[in-house]
Amino acid sequence: MLPIELRINRAQRLLRMIEEDAPLLAVRVAALSRERQNSAKSYAQELAMLTRAEIKRLMEEKAFADTAEPHAAD
Repeated sequence: MLPIELRINRAQRLLRMIEEDAPLLAVRVAALSRERQNSAKSYAQELAMLTRAEIKRLMEEKAFADTAEPHAAD
């Protein structure tokens, strides 16, 4: 399993890529029907939302691990 910091960094990088790609996505799907445009944009929004939730979960897991670590040495 990958270290938690690496998983957080990867998720943050994915979220940045999704957010920065939004204007380009609109250009790429412009030739599609309105329904397919909405579907593609909705998928990107859903992926961003899931990625934010994953980052939050990983940060909470890291915070828990960081607080539990000193007690493990006892």
